[in-house]
Amino acid sequence: MTDRTADSATAAGATAPHRTVLLRRGEVHSPADPFATAMVVERGHIAWVGSEGAADAFVQGVDEVVDLDGALVTPAFTDAHVHTTSAGLALTGLDLSTARSLADALDRVRAYADARPADRVLLGHGWDAARWPERRAPRREELDQATGGRPLYLSRIDVHSAVVTTALLDLVPGVRTRDDEPLTRDDHHAVRAAALDAVTPAQRAEAQQAALDRAASLGIGSVHECGGPGISSAEDFTALLELAASRPGPRVFGYWADRDLDRAKALGAVGAAGDLFVDGALGSHTACLHAPYADAGHTGTGYLDAPAVAEHIAACTEAGLQAGFHAIGDAAITAVVEGARAAAAKVGLDRVRAARHRVEHAEMMTPDTIAAFAELGLTASVQPAFDAAWGGADGMYADRLGADRARTLNPFAALLKAGVPLAFGSDAPVTPLDPWGTVRAAAFHKTPEHRISVRAAFTAHTRGGWRALGRDDAGVLVPGAPADYAVWQTGELVVQAPDDRVARWSTDPRSGTPGLPDLSPGRDLPVCLATVVGGREVFVRPQG
Repeated sequence: MTDRTADSATAAGATAPHRTVLLRRGEVHSPADPFATAMVVERGHIAWVGSEGAADAFVQGVDEVVDLDGALVTPAFTDAHVHTTSAGLALTGLDLSTARSLADALDRVRAYADARPADRVLLGHGWDAARWPERRAPRREELDQATGGRPLYLSRIDVHSAVVTTALLDLVPGVRTRDDEPLTRDDHHAVRAAALDAVTPAQRAEAQQAALDRAASLGIGSVHECGGPGISSAEDFTALLELAASRPGPRVFGYWADRDLDRAKALGAVGAAGDLFVDGALGSHTACLHAPYADAGHTGTGYLDAPAVAEHIAACTEAGLQAGFHAIGDAAITAVVEGARAAAAKVGLDRVRAARHRVEHAEMMTPDTIAAFAELGLTASVQPAFDAAWGGADGMYADRLGADRARTLNPFAALLKAGVPLAFGSDAPVTPLDPWGTVRAAAFHKTPEHRISVRAAFTAHTRGGWRALGRDDAGVLVPGAPADYAVWQTGELVVQAPDDRVARWSTDPRSGTPGLPDLSPGRDLPVCLATVVGGREVFVRPQG
């Protein structure tokens, strides 16, 4: 199997959006020409795609010719759900997502505290007791000892609960002090706010820069920032938008999860949406269910009911803003559907559909709620890596819900079959920025009936993110589209069905479909050589 590669020093092509660049002798993933090997970029947009022979006509009229040497060119990915500062803090700070045990986690906390003597509050993320042999979270006394009595905030991997030290609790009057359970709901929101308030502007800028740089290095050309009260802060949100506007890098589209529409508009948000919580998360037992958890005697937590959802959707529709909600449990999703139907009855179904309101996560879907999403034009902004991390017969979902209910989660195939628009994201730092891994997770879902083709998954992670913004002219390499693309070193390309036993080589002319890398489990994922946004290089992999 030959490698499709390019000289990474020149693989990106345009270094400024006003330059005209011809990329040739590669594989260009474009529906305009399934066998395209060349592309012209002009004034920050795609000007032409076509065959190698036809490319000769452009050579004299361009500023630069890039020899791709067989590399693959695709649209840049869009990550439709990111918490940029938190993702950056996980990159630059204490990341417990790979801790093998409670003891390992405590050792890492101790080492981190020793290495950061000047931090006002120690910040960490990613612990998941469900993966540890001890099967429990760190206790406060253990964390007090590990930190030498300093303030510490450690969010669970789903960011819907946390463990903290006594010194941090002392900064937040009124929060309960029970030692044997993580903090959830309002108590968690209060300690998280106190911890994030301790982050200096310099730390925040470093974290945001780190997250955007990592995204660019993975071929991600745009991210949807999901901020809001209790998630981050207005200062954090506006600082990120200003940073993204001031330097080359991925585009950042900000969603502000607030029912105050004037506030969302004033902050520069594209929608009063994102993590406007209808419920919590399964791992923290706070997702809102119709029937009790298999491992707990309750049904979780509901934050918004159907009338509140209806009021928000109607107000956003009237204001020309997208509405959106975080909803994971089946009861929470029912509340969203009932609220959206009530809003449609008030302002009109066509107007609700045209607004492309969105639901984040949408994990516990049923045939009825899937049909309702299609009817109401709701976009499902989903995270396939959740299934890769917690699905399957032995995963956290099965622990929380039992095997039968767990098998129903994240039904991507049924959503696509019903015509529900899909946009893929990571929810970083909940799961890492990893676009090709996300595509693989959807194509090889742990529940086979929920698998979708690599092509459909790739579309959901590129064009799907743009459509979720209300843009149908981007996320695809066709003339007139923004020149947001990535260059990849990869193996041979295939047209691959969702079942990994069925693959047809893209060289079959009857397919008429652009090929994509073979993402079968065990195969190496493509390596990003360069990322271009609006015709401008935002990442070039160093040689060697």
